[in-house]
Amino acid sequence: MSFPKKFLWGGAVAANQCEGAYLTDGKGLSVPDMLIGGSLNTPRTFLPQIDTTAFYPSHQAVDFYHHYKEDIALFAEMGFKCFRTSINWGRIFPNGDDERPNEAGLQFYDALFDECKKYNIEPLVTLCHYEIPWHIVTEYHGFYNRKTIDLYLKYVKTCFQRYKDKVKYWIPFNEINMAMMNAGMGDLYCLGLLEDEDIRSKERIPVTKLKHDPQKCFTALHNEFVASALAVKAGHEINPDFKFGTMIAHGTMYPLTPDPKDMLFYQKKEHQKYDFCGDVQVRGKYPCWAKSMFADYGVQADFIDDLDDKRILKEGVVDFYSFSYYSSSCITTNPNVEKTHGNMSFRAKNPYLKASEWGWQIDPDGLYYTLMRLTDRYPETPLMIVENGLGAMDQLTADGKVHDKYRIAYLKPHIEAMKRAVEDGVPLMGYTSWGPIDLVSAGTGEFRKRYGYIYVNRDDDGRGDFSRIKKDSFFWYKKCIESNGEDLEF
Repeated sequence: MSFPKKFLWGGAVAANQCEGAYLTDGKGLSVPDMLIGGSLNTPRTFLPQIDTTAFYPSHQAVDFYHHYKEDIALFAEMGFKCFRTSINWGRIFPNGDDERPNEAGLQFYDALFDECKKYNIEPLVTLCHYEIPWHIVTEYHGFYNRKTIDLYLKYVKTCFQRYKDKVKYWIPFNEINMAMMNAGMGDLYCLGLLEDEDIRSKERIPVTKLKHDPQKCFTALHNEFVASALAVKAGHEINPDFKFGTMIAHGTMYPLTPDPKDMLFYQKKEHQKYDFCGDVQVRGKYPCWAKSMFADYGVQADFIDDLDDKRILKEGVVDFYSFSYYSSSCITTNPNVEKTHGNMSFRAKNPYLKASEWGWQIDPDGLYYTLMRLTDRYPETPLMIVENGLGAMDQLTADGKVHDKYRIAYLKPHIEAMKRAVEDGVPLMGYTSWGPIDLVSAGTGEFRKRYGYIYVNRDDDGRGDFSRIKKDSFFWYKKCIESNGEDLEF
């Protein structure tokens, strides 16, 4: 067996990391617009009002808003079958609770999806990719407030009705489990949840230092589950051909040692970090160990027994399971081991693996393991890898080229691992690598952490003319897609 003939090869971006044009055509402020850039060792900082003296990476990003036709043409040249992007909620409802949608925002995404269709590229649309309107954060405390469910539903139904003949594949929330993995940072990015003290702050706050209340976090996450399920149900009613996916941030974990305590700790963390959200959205119910997990966090989880919410979760299960995968790490009960960076997390270093410049441990076998494990857990559910890639400091040569063989060397064994999983029966429907064009890093706010097949002339000081340059990996990925994953040589 090889990849299916209709396998969805492509790439993935997020509106806040590529579009720029942050107040153009009536767009309102959203969470990323309030985040100042950082670096590997200096976390991004947050300020609850715009500081005109600071540089905000997302405000211009790589200006996809004004370059989308050029960029989609480049994606088509590579042979994309699918393009994952997001709709910025604040472009459609600038404050999140507006009476009517912003027509200019709706028209932009009309034009974007039309451009994709022009090249027979299937849009895969994330409805909330860390892009909660800022007004919802400050006035409603994000998804901690049940009213935000209604605001979200008004927004997504507007999108479903408008784009029902242009978009088939939808993801209600990006990396919904990230709310459980990074305390205050996850609260803000995923749930739009901030404590009053941080909202009123006059000083910049590192996102890693934002206040965190587990009770509020899990209440907000439950409300997000309900919002997602209601969105799935509404979407299926508007267009029965719509397909919805959960989206989980997946970083494979291994027990660091054969100590049974490490094994049990690994199993517990695997359940909590990944299976918890997956089970709710794929199976439509909380797992049997959920109450024990809530007790560990000191959370009163009365919401888990709400009969109306139980029914909603069951009626709004997703159609496929999508996930991001970049790296793996180890789990141990020993606090005194060497740590390594992951996707906005720190875990024990695996001595058998090499790492990227940002400390993410490179592990193609972990992707194979993850695909097999997910198929075991959700045997009837198609899978899709919607983020995977290597962030690196690319260098332009004197003749204006980028020779990024290290990126190809990362991607090749990951695609081979995918193929091996398909040969072993995994129902894998697509692969959209992150990101096909350079963009702003969500974790650090950097431009120099580049992922793309397409170089964008933009730096961490806000300099550059936004010109696009094809890297060596551009031509390699084009060959990969043309051969349906068979020709991976470079």
